[in-house]
Amino acid sequence: MSALQFPPMFQGEGLTGPADPFDRALALAITGTDAGTVVYNFSDDTLKASLVFTPEVPLEEATATLPVCGLGFQAALGALAPPEVAVHLEWDGTIRGNGAVCGHMRVKASTADPEKTPDWLVLGLELNMTSSTENPGADADTTYLSEEGCAEITQDALLEAWVRHSLYWINRWLDEGLRPVHADWRGLVPTLGEPIEIDGKSGTFVGVDENFGMLLRTGDETTLIPLSSRLET
Repeated sequence: MSALQFPPMFQGEGLTGPADPFDRALALAITGTDAGTVVYNFSDDTLKASLVFTPEVPLEEATATLPVCGLGFQAALGALAPPEVAVHLEWDGTIRGNGAVCGHMRVKASTADPEKTPDWLVLGLELNMTSSTENPGADADTTYLSEEGCAEITQDALLEAWVRHSLYWINRWLDEGLRPVHADWRGLVPTLGEPIEIDGKSGTFVGVDENFGMLLRTGDETTLIPLSSRLET
């Protein structure tokens, strides 16, 4: 396989075997690697990749990297997949293809203090490419890109596209603020306006605040669940 092509300021590190790109990206971030490092591992059935960031805003604002890179993924798969493949994003980083879960994103930072600017933030992507079971449709809420008409999409092409489209959205965020991110993201969230259960609470997901904190309405009371609460500790 030829070397992957990333936009300027991004540099890749490929892993093999059981090595986890998220763990490797965390180790690199802790030792001070450059922002824009992309760590990835392609297995037969799963694409795993992580991006290293060095935010310049407090953690609560920086956590918007999750929906921003979610928009990047939706645009990347949308450009490569057949037009009938619908991609939706959930608030917590879950990714759905044609209604079923096909992957997720995760985030970890150097601090858990929402008011402190983190030294680093790592965002990870894990995506179901091809089922390794004989009956991939046994779980109706789980799917694989190969089962959704995307068998011809290669992992390297999808990773390159994800980084490229995520950079586009990151630049829009930096240049225009989160307003355009909010506008496009809202149309991709299937649970928005629906009853949900989260963190032991039940209510209606009525929207998000300026930093993508969930607004959960129960009766006459609306509770804010910060997006930073989704960070791994």
